[in-house]
Amino acid sequence: MPIGAVELPSRGHWAPSFAIPRGRSSPSPITKTKSPAEFFAENKNIAGFDNPGKSLYTTVRELVENSLDSAESISELPVVEITIEEIGKSKFNSMIGLVDRERVDTKLYDDYETEKARERRLAKEARAQELQAKNAALGKKVKEPSATKGAKGRGEASFYRVTCKDNGKGMPHDDIPNMFGRVLSGTKYGLKQTRGKFGLGAKMALIWSKMSTGLPIEISSSMRSHNFISFCKLDIDIHRNIPHVHLHEKRENKDRWHGAEIQVVIEGNWTTYRSKILHYMRQMAVITPYAQFLFKFVSEVAEKNVTIRFSRRTDVMPPVPVETKHHPSSVDLLLIKGLIAETSKGTLLQFLQHEFVNIGKSLAERLIGEMGPEFSPKMAVKSLTSQQIVRIHQLFRQAKFDDPSGGCLSPAGEYNLRLGIIKELHPDMVATYSGSAQVFEGHPFIVEAGVSVGGKDVKQGLNIFRFANRIPLLFEQGGDVVTRTAMKRINWSSYKINQTQDKIGVFVSIVSTKIPFKGTGKEYIGDDTKEIASAVKVRHCPLVLKFFVTNLTSKLTTSFLQSAIQQCCIQLKSKIVRKIQDREQQERKRNLSRYVPDATYAVYDVLKEISKFHASKKRRYEEEEEDVLRKVQSRSITKETLKEMLAQYVEKVDYEMALEYATQSGVNEEPREAIYIQALEDGYNFTDLHSSNFVFRFIQ
Repeated sequence: MPIGAVELPSRGHWAPSFAIPRGRSSPSPITKTKSPAEFFAENKNIAGFDNPGKSLYTTVRELVENSLDSAESISELPVVEITIEEIGKSKFNSMIGLVDRERVDTKLYDDYETEKARERRLAKEARAQELQAKNAALGKKVKEPSATKGAKGRGEASFYRVTCKDNGKGMPHDDIPNMFGRVLSGTKYGLKQTRGKFGLGAKMALIWSKMSTGLPIEISSSMRSHNFISFCKLDIDIHRNIPHVHLHEKRENKDRWHGAEIQVVIEGNWTTYRSKILHYMRQMAVITPYAQFLFKFVSEVAEKNVTIRFSRRTDVMPPVPVETKHHPSSVDLLLIKGLIAETSKGTLLQFLQHEFVNIGKSLAERLIGEMGPEFSPKMAVKSLTSQQIVRIHQLFRQAKFDDPSGGCLSPAGEYNLRLGIIKELHPDMVATYSGSAQVFEGHPFIVEAGVSVGGKDVKQGLNIFRFANRIPLLFEQGGDVVTRTAMKRINWSSYKINQTQDKIGVFVSIVSTKIPFKGTGKEYIGDDTKEIASAVKVRHCPLVLKFFVTNLTSKLTTSFLQSAIQQCCIQLKSKIVRKIQDREQQERKRNLSRYVPDATYAVYDVLKEISKFHASKKRRYEEEEEDVLRKVQSRSITKETLKEMLAQYVEKVDYEMALEYATQSGVNEEPREAIYIQALEDGYNFTDLHSSNFVFRFIQ
């Protein structure tokens, strides 16, 4: 046997031998596999956990959206409480059983400050204090001295306990470990409109907690039919993608509460992401005015505590999104094979009829006839070869099918969108528009838009609010189709809106079974979404403003959004023009009233001089004029009475001009105000009639 030959026994037989040259080691390639949990742990930025600050934001977002989905699934008006509690280093160490230790070798640490650096810092602080003292002596405005920032080492992290409680559906006791401790398992998978982006939910927050603190997640849950509360404390085995349960028990439910309460401790950064989290909560309150939110931030320093309540404005909820079947034009080879493997239908004809939308019996028979002689309606669908499946896919891509309806979608609705804008921004005026269902890649989508002018806590210029499947999009705004359309394709001045001076709110909400996100983070919709462009039917849009499209390019994507925003602008223009005319009328009245005193004195002096000539009978006047002169002479008409008469005349002229404008423009003379009726108490029976702008309620 050659030197280095290897012989391996296999069930009594010698395995083939192979020689290894001298001086070389044997190659040993080992195939490794990663679990889904391990993949997302290593690529956490995909799910929005780029850094501690954004991880805190994403954790809040995932928990809030889960709570809304849970409450809406049982038609319960959502009540969501979210609390972020700051945990200091000492408290965190005690939670994990670690004893605080004083530094021995200070130079070893990243935040070590040399003597020279300390002297420079103290000198800089002294100069700043001296400058503030001079400004105070001169009576100038003095800024509050900012807190001295200590050098923060790379290893010094900030930790937070995030708690989210809701009144939703709750979770079955036995399902809780897998729902939180197994990635890519859940109840939301399927073809329907969903708030989530990856289907990870709180699982990614648990993975981040495992990576940053090592502490388990705590879940309390109860369903309506249960008289107990399920409590579970668990973490996740990332390498095996299975839950590691620390405690799982049933507890007494004295208050008959139903819903879920989730508590997780993670590393985060409240300072840098404070505004993002608060903006998210405010925008969520805009798009879900039927929900009640209570947000709390609890700091170790009482002055930094934050408590904000976002009240419910309406009890009208959108319908629950419905799971739908795939449209033939939206499927690929892999999906067709998956549907064939999972279908319960036996024949090809039944498979086409029941597994896809918009394929009836007659169309299915026509499609089978077009596939070729080797296909028949009664052939077993499970017996299809790979070549035959490719033929079906090719025909699906080439054939013409009716567009899917938007009945499976659940937009916020003009009524809720308008109420949400009014509730949170308090604008001077607002207009909303909801388009009909459109289609891209076989997926239906609906665009809703709103434009507001003025308001509370709104900056001058354009304020863009973007929503996808009724969740706010706060990042990567510059590349989004909504931002580009609002900033570059709308001529705001033509609608009497000043783009730089006015406080303009632009709200666009898109709902679909498939949102065409761009980028790994799924934070924006690209400006070059050709899929939407190829499916937009301009003729389907009930537009007052006509626009023309010369060719079918990606510009059609923006045309539809542009038209939705323009519809709102058209509504606002009439209000703005009326407001401008009212302002001009008030200005004219103010100018006339300003000159009443001077005009009174001048006219009265003239009348007084004329009355002297009349008394000497040097000149004769008409009877009416003589009557006025006699009253001036007898002091029946004084400067005060003349001033009052001129003021009344100004009022009369102003009223007549306003009435003439109202008659010409068809505007009701009486002012109109928006009236909102408070929700009825329990115990009343009523029927709602829904419109785009109002809900009419009949009380029985």
